[in-house]
Amino acid sequence: MMPEAALTLAILGATIVLFVSDRLRLDLVAMMSLLALTLSGVTTVSDALAGFSNPAVLMIAGLFIVGAALTDTGVADWLGHRLERVAGSGEARVMVVVMGATALLSAFMSSTGTVAILLPVVGTLALKRGIAPARLLMPVAFAAHLGSNLTLISTPPNLLVSDALREAGREPFRFFSFIVPGLAVLVIGVAYVVSLGRRMLPGKADAADAGAPRSLTLGDLAMEYELDTSLRALRVTARSKLAGLTLGAANLRADFGVTVVGIAHAGPRGPLAKRVVPHAVFVVGDELRVLGSDSAIAVLAERFGLEALPERPVFSLPDEESMCEVVLPRRSQLAGQTLREAKFRDRYRANVLAIRRGGGSLPVFHATPELRDLKLRAGDTLLVKGRQKHLRNLRDERRDLVLVAEPDAPSAVLVDRKRALAAVGVTLGMLVVMAFGWLPNVVAVLLAAVFLVLARCVRPADAYRAVNWESVVLIAGMIPVSTALERTGAMGAAVSAVEALLTGARPTVVLGLLVLFTSALGMVLSNTTTALLMAPLAVRLAGALGLAPEPFLIGVAFASSAAFATPIASPVNVLVIAPGGYRFNDFTRVGLPLQLLVLATTVIVVPLVWGF
Repeated sequence: MMPEAALTLAILGATIVLFVSDRLRLDLVAMMSLLALTLSGVTTVSDALAGFSNPAVLMIAGLFIVGAALTDTGVADWLGHRLERVAGSGEARVMVVVMGATALLSAFMSSTGTVAILLPVVGTLALKRGIAPARLLMPVAFAAHLGSNLTLISTPPNLLVSDALREAGREPFRFFSFIVPGLAVLVIGVAYVVSLGRRMLPGKADAADAGAPRSLTLGDLAMEYELDTSLRALRVTARSKLAGLTLGAANLRADFGVTVVGIAHAGPRGPLAKRVVPHAVFVVGDELRVLGSDSAIAVLAERFGLEALPERPVFSLPDEESMCEVVLPRRSQLAGQTLREAKFRDRYRANVLAIRRGGGSLPVFHATPELRDLKLRAGDTLLVKGRQKHLRNLRDERRDLVLVAEPDAPSAVLVDRKRALAAVGVTLGMLVVMAFGWLPNVVAVLLAAVFLVLARCVRPADAYRAVNWESVVLIAGMIPVSTALERTGAMGAAVSAVEALLTGARPTVVLGLLVLFTSALGMVLSNTTTALLMAPLAVRLAGALGLAPEPFLIGVAFASSAAFATPIASPVNVLVIAPGGYRFNDFTRVGLPLQLLVLATTVIVVPLVWGF
């Protein structure tokens, strides 16, 4: 093997190790790999930067803008909320409807964006139907992956294998080239989850057919986060030093480690909830609902002459206040920060009452210093309290916070009708142009993105924010690695070795081994990185064996997106871990059979549509 080829393989190996370690951002690792190839002389500067002008990279950036327009105008949310009208009440029917809708939306948007939109809808729908959220959220994540096999634009691996086909001098895949095998995989996958997979999902299924829908109340959330058992009640008496002070002047949280989460005052028709704001004045007769350790509450009561009430208080809020659940997605900027460092209260004008990590609630609440200084992690679920108008703004924070559930969520969503119609019209126009091949795909996508900005379906500043630049830079940085593998002969050596092992093997066996290896690689690398590495290998392998590359490339695309067996295989899976209360082995138990079933279906169906 030539020295350049050995050096390229060494850089690739180091890159994969850094990807798996997850210590550095993926885009940073890709840039380090690109610079290593350039500084070592393996790749020229022009070849190293060629990835940034690649059509697939520009298409992906444009598609993020298209998805942002559908989200900002309310179209995506409107589609999500139509689920409730057709979902029914039985668990099996709800699961089929939810998975079908998720797959349909995922065919035209990123999988992560789809789940971020549907998470609060499905979470609230599950609670209203009396179904444990764990019974639906994992199927939603799986359906998002299955839906990504339906169209050319649904996921980066599809675009990357199409670009590899173009580079090989063949006609690239069209918009619906994936739909026939994709539908077969989707039907098999949904059938498995609804039948066998449903039996292995965590959560009790005996409530699945429990009759009429019910509302999700504040009491439900308070009970789920154990606020009903953690709250203590203190009364302001005539002798209390707290009477006449404001909440801000009393400084209870900083001085005593106790947080006031509710204030009730006796009214003519019973207790009335008062807003918990810094300028709220304590008066005689107020009953405080507080969170904190027993010792801290006892010190507070003694210091201000408060009467400790023996009964557990009922959690209540003023009419203009509410609570909701939010989860930190994988790329959230809040991950790694504490609530204090993130200035969460000032930034979102809301308070965090509790945090859930993994399957259970942390034994810390907003009342304790420990919670304010706890490092947040991707996948953490936060119970947030604030004024309803401020909580509604959290719907637009999908990059850093994804809304999971809210009490009595409105069945209707705000849709800007004029802009929504424009967004739908432009998007449909883009799909038609791509389906009939009237323009190159990259031109169609960029035209759509520009028209959506001009039609004010998405603001220019929001268009830039909508692009997941980590994915864009990752792809642009890894394309030169694939080029270097080809140019230095490393790819040829690998293909020759594989060809020697598979001499005389049937094409179906070769395809099966290829998708199996791709899927295994996809368990530790992102689907984008996996496709970038495996697509050139698939083309060369097909050429060496005298076979058509199309079925091998579709197999690589499907296997790259088959992220079912582990919760860390995809950001989509990370999003549902905490809201569903899943453990690592829950994904393995339910997802591994599905992953093998998807791969087997791919090996059987793809050659029937795309012959060798």
